[in-house]
Amino acid sequence: MADTQSPFEKPTLDKDLEKLSFIEASTQFVMMKAAGPGLGVIFLALAALFSALFVSSSPAALAIIAGAAVAAYMAMNIGANDVTNNVGAAVGAKAITLVGALSIAFVFEIAGAFFAGGNVVQTIKSGIVNPYAIGDSNLVIAIMLSALLSAAIWINIATWINAPVSTTHSIVGGIMGAGAAGAGMGAVNWTVMAQIAVSWVVSPAFGAAIAIGFLWFIKETIIYAEDKVTAACKWVPVLLSIMAGSFLTYLLVVLRQGRFPGVTNWHAIAIGVLFAIASYFWLRIAVRKQAVGLENRNQSLKVLFRMPLIFSAAMLSFAHGANDVANAIGPLAAIVEATGIQTVARNLDAPYWVTTIGALGISVGLALFGPRLIRVVGTQITKLNPVRAFCVAMAAAITVIIASALGLPVSSTHIAVGSVFGVGLFREWYTANSAKRRDYILARAEPHDVPEILKAAKRAEEDGDDGGDSGDRSYRYLVRRSYLASILAAWLVTVPASGLLAALLVIILRPLI
Repeated sequence: MADTQSPFEKPTLDKDLEKLSFIEASTQFVMMKAAGPGLGVIFLALAALFSALFVSSSPAALAIIAGAAVAAYMAMNIGANDVTNNVGAAVGAKAITLVGALSIAFVFEIAGAFFAGGNVVQTIKSGIVNPYAIGDSNLVIAIMLSALLSAAIWINIATWINAPVSTTHSIVGGIMGAGAAGAGMGAVNWTVMAQIAVSWVVSPAFGAAIAIGFLWFIKETIIYAEDKVTAACKWVPVLLSIMAGSFLTYLLVVLRQGRFPGVTNWHAIAIGVLFAIASYFWLRIAVRKQAVGLENRNQSLKVLFRMPLIFSAAMLSFAHGANDVANAIGPLAAIVEATGIQTVARNLDAPYWVTTIGALGISVGLALFGPRLIRVVGTQITKLNPVRAFCVAMAAAITVIIASALGLPVSSTHIAVGSVFGVGLFREWYTANSAKRRDYILARAEPHDVPEILKAAKRAEEDGDDGGDSGDRSYRYLVRRSYLASILAAWLVTVPASGLLAALLVIILRPLI
């Protein structure tokens, strides 16, 4: 008797097509996951071939080509991990899409590296371990190769576990470890290392304090004002002019070495103040025009802060490309100098082909691997909107200015992440303790809700709880503590981890060079 198929069962052909569709979707997913690393490997090969065009006639060509490939790997990791600090807040505030942020950062990172970068940072090239004092060029090559590779591997691991770490501290730790293992403990400048250790605390604390100050000011003068639009027309031009002056100062501070040798930090600050005052008058007119027709609600404020956030993402990316490209090309320039191919003076430009590898590497790394950490910094630590993201961007710029004026080495990663955490923790405190916020809510509450709100406020005062707007006694956490713990742990182990790995690598590489 012939088998009959149940009317409730799918035909065999449909089942087979579903299986094929599933296999196809799975294959596409695996291919997409493999595409990034595959394209990364291709870029490393192209970087090695590109460097060979300039050094093929040298007896030490193999060492330089290897250094170029490792520097490209380091640059890609900088793009994947570090550039997120520049655009993460704007993406988290939904002022710009992820694709738009990647495009802006890609262009401005390259522009910063080419037009204002290439300076061999003293700390990276000879501040931690002085190549001139070692005297053995092969040992210098082994130290710098080991430092680059160890820093790149550590940053790669940190990116994989979604931990934004300092790329500067990674390369510094690598040079320290490789220098100590290869040339002895006395070859390391421990004074500079102590300053870097201080910056672990100074960077996030400065960033958090400044971001909190701006957010408190905006909440007190604009967000909880009776007429938000009128208050915004009064104070937003002031804030935006401070932003314009701060970013001009930020760029001058970052770029003055080599490009503007006659400009001191105090000159840069004076120029920024004058520019802020001049820009205020134009911004006041622009904000008033933009505020026409806006409703008296917080959503209207987001409109006024959206464009400044996009501008800040572009400027921070430009300055980052100019400054942090040295983390990749500084050791490579030291290798080039050690081989005798080209002398690289301490405050002059690195070879053009070296800068090219660093600039393209950062942007390629950002495009291929950056979105993961952009989401962490922008959305997963605490909820950001344009106003809070504006405070984070301001903190990043102003902290670098203050730290540079005081001569403190700081990390842009620590500043940005510290600012985001500061904003979130301050929101928790402000929600629980602000009398102005409570009065604002009471004035707009329905009469039958007022007694319950007052009871919740009294319980919060007695128990130390927030209570929120609904009378719930549990504290309203606005920051993910799990991310705070993991990021702090990554920060603490960055220098030791990259240092120990570099020490192991220099022991392996030294006999081979």
